[in-house]
Amino acid sequence: DPQQLELATTSKRKLRRFIVIDEVVDKLYGSRVREYFEDNNVHHKILALPTTEETKSMDLVLNILQEVQAFTIDRRTEPIIAIGGGVCLDIVGLAASLYRRRTPYIRVPTTLLSYVDASVGAKTGVNFLQCKNKLGGYTPPVASFLDRSFIQSIPRRHISNGLGEILKMALMKHRGLFDLLKNHGKHLLDTKFQSCRSSIDHGDAALQTTRIAIETMLEELAPNLWEDDLNRLVDFGHVISPELEMRVLPSLMHGEAVNVDMAFMTYVAHVRGLITAEEKEQILQCMRGLELPVWHSGCSWALIKTALRERLKHSGGQVRMPLPTGLGRAEIFNDTSEETLERAYKLWVRD
Repeated sequence: DPQQLELATTSKRKLRRFIVIDEVVDKLYGSRVREYFEDNNVHHKILALPTTEETKSMDLVLNILQEVQAFTIDRRTEPIIAIGGGVCLDIVGLAASLYRRRTPYIRVPTTLLSYVDASVGAKTGVNFLQCKNKLGGYTPPVASFLDRSFIQSIPRRHISNGLGEILKMALMKHRGLFDLLKNHGKHLLDTKFQSCRSSIDHGDAALQTTRIAIETMLEELAPNLWEDDLNRLVDFGHVISPELEMRVLPSLMHGEAVNVDMAFMTYVAHVRGLITAEEKEQILQCMRGLELPVWHSGCSWALIKTALRERLKHSGGQVRMPLPTGLGRAEIFNDTSEETLERAYKLWVRD
């Protein structure tokens, strides 16, 4: 808004910012963040918090809001800033949406998963009664600032975790992205998604991969931001995984649980005749190359049936199951029989 911009830039009042930062990120980058605000003469409050799936709750949201109230902000010109992984961005987004009904906020993702997933779209949320993201809303940020240099300080497993969500978009929408992951996956893990001039053989695989992943995610989310249409290709890997992830915490990270779900659904697609045996093997080989789990002992047949019942409850009475129909192609199905699912499960476990 030009009027608000003019008010903010011409006001004699000192600029003020409230920042929520993940406590691990704070240890790595907190001094530089503080230095930035001090150098720019910005009055600021930095709240460092443990933002994990186990702490992703309304209690943490209320903790943030108490600190915001004590600091006081102008909800038109002083956005709350969230710096951290997907959990941090989700929690702060929900807190901002509740404070004075809607306060603007900015997302600064610091993990690969949040860079390509949580930074895009409008969803905010917290876990409730051992259910993933049961409380939340749709409040898009005013901006997302993307900086891949954050990714160089995260452990290799966290990068692999983010690759699970990128692979989801590749399998659903983009054969070229799948080929990038298949051919350059190890390089991306080794270089932690940093663009290296010495990697001539790989081109700028990190930039290409993240850009395509975000563009395909935006293509899917933008026309259906509020999820009025429940048929969503981005739900691939998210049919069984919410139940699995919460049941086995903290043994599986989000992208890992998503990949276990995708591996099972790859078998379902094969049993249904949607993909060939060769395509199934290509997908599984790519997953292994990205160092993602293709099976987990916690994903029992009983858990799968429970997860599908929950899916039916919250998807308008239809399972709305996204399945690959090739590499980089997919459709949504409502007619997969229990017999087909059980056959796929037995093959998956056997392999």
